[in-house]
Amino acid sequence: MTAVLLIGLFLILMGIGVPIAFSLAVSSLIYLLISGVPLTIVPQTMFAGINSFVLLAIPAFILAGNLMNNGGITDRIIQFSNASVGRIRGGLGLTNVASSLGFGGISGTALSDTASIGSVMIPAMKKQGYGAGFSAAVTSMSSTVGPMIPPSLPMIIIGTLAGVSIGDLFLAGAVPGILLAIGFLIVTYIISVKRQYPKEEAQPLKAVLKSFLGSFWALLMVIIILWGILGGYFTPTEAAVVAVIYALIIGGLIYRELKWKEVPKILADTIIATAAILLLVGFANLFGWILVSEGIPTAVAESILSITENPILITLLLLLLLIVVGMFLETIAALTILFPVLLPIATSIGMDPVHFGVVMVLTLMIGLSTPPVGVCLFVASDLADVSIGEAFKEMIPFLGVALIVLLCVSFIPSLSLFLPGLFE
Repeated sequence: MTAVLLIGLFLILMGIGVPIAFSLAVSSLIYLLISGVPLTIVPQTMFAGINSFVLLAIPAFILAGNLMNNGGITDRIIQFSNASVGRIRGGLGLTNVASSLGFGGISGTALSDTASIGSVMIPAMKKQGYGAGFSAAVTSMSSTVGPMIPPSLPMIIIGTLAGVSIGDLFLAGAVPGILLAIGFLIVTYIISVKRQYPKEEAQPLKAVLKSFLGSFWALLMVIIILWGILGGYFTPTEAAVVAVIYALIIGGLIYRELKWKEVPKILADTIIATAAILLLVGFANLFGWILVSEGIPTAVAESILSITENPILITLLLLLLLIVVGMFLETIAALTILFPVLLPIATSIGMDPVHFGVVMVLTLMIGLSTPPVGVCLFVASDLADVSIGEAFKEMIPFLGVALIVLLCVSFIPSLSLFLPGLFE
């Protein structure tokens, strides 16, 4: 009965607009008071959830992304993308998707992608005659590519929870991320041709090469991170620190757009973002501890396995559950609460933990652009000054492609496990 109260209260609080972290905290606290559990469990469990050396990579990668963004990285990636695909019909839309593929590897978060690239691309697309809803839809859905490309904060969370190689998770997400980007490029092109959206003038090879050289140093950071982790030269946490030093050098000395007087504000923004994430992880860990103590994971597993023992049907049930969860729950909270619950079910049908981690992140990323709580959709709609309903209507073809990629990645494990296998 108390478990029902816990979950019910959490859903009510979230439904009336209480932030996810505080919804988790209040519902957990009320459960503990009613159940008579000593409140000393609160700091103990929260500390245990965030007391991980690997999680130190989160503030460092956030700081590196902020430094690169303020150092001119976004503009250079957009310039290179536009020089490469801008000459094609619907060039700005294609540039939007291509920029997300490049910038996602720097920021590691979908929301950063939406806010940074959307603030530049959406006004430009509207000015060129693209529909506001279409501009928001392209920006929101293409941002789901970012967390699949290393470095990825959700992958770091999963690596911490499951005790699997973060390097393997980084590699495993690369191919699904590229497949998503290709699918979104195709949909954007088809719609642009149908609606006769404009195209940019073809740029000479010299201009394309110049724009590539401009973005080269930024894109090289992803290669350095993967090379260092997979080569055993540094851990993911150390790689994050290397990324910060690299971002300072590139933004301050090579691009020379990072002003040293801006660094204190960048540090403050990083601290705020990190505190919000770790507070959420701490409360989610407390909530998850209560679920485990109530036997909810076992009950969920037994319920799913009682419906069917067919691996295909179980996989589809897991995907359906995660899509619904992704519509309402913030990604990191969902991972912290549900990954330990669902991993035993996935492994029982033969799914590799790395494969399941990629599937779970991809599914939850789709939820970031799906009402009612899709934060990327909200940000993109606000930037485009268009209603959520109109943006979502334009998003349906992109959502269809994302679901097709999700099914392919779910039922063809080699799509995610091929690259990690090369480095075993």
